[in-house]
Amino acid sequence: MYGWIWRHLPGNAWVKALISVVLVLAVVYALFQYVFPWAEPLLPFNDVTVDGQ
Repeated sequence: MYGWIWRHLPGNAWVKALISVVLVLAVVYALFQYVFPWAEPLLPFNDVTVDGQ
């Protein structure tokens, strides 16, 4: 999969590397801004099973 993406990016190796970094940053941004806040209520982080005694 990564080879396919690398072959289809335009430019030489430096341009491809720069575009790859931008793409990775865009994916991380989208995850933190949209996916993780949407999924957070569905995850059991606040389900505590230890008593406070």
